[in-house]
Amino acid sequence: MTDKRIVLTTAGSEEEARKIARHLVEQRLAACVNIVSRITSIYRWKDKVEEAGEWLLIIKTTRPAFNEVRTAISDLHSYELPECVCLTVEDGSVNYLQWIGESVTAAE
Repeated sequence: MTDKRIVLTTAGSEEEARKIARHLVEQRLAACVNIVSRITSIYRWKDKVEEAGEWLLIIKTTRPAFNEVRTAISDLHSYELPECVCLTVEDGSVNYLQWIGESVTAAE
């Protein structure tokens, strides 16, 4: 297991997705953020089934930076309850994982 993490969130517009992604990378909270455009989400919200077009953000970060990533998503997001799911990276390309570690400098 590594200290690297993949964080998933969605945004309601491309502009919002880019704003969040750029902030995370500029603040060195993420090494990279992929934006997957125009996904469809079907979900239950306030006891009603909803459907919306969204943009998926795939955030590459580290365990020590996760709390700051979660806070930034909450602060920058327009949603009342933004998605923030953190997945552990068990293994991967040694050089790629090293690059993530060198690119993210958040304090523990």
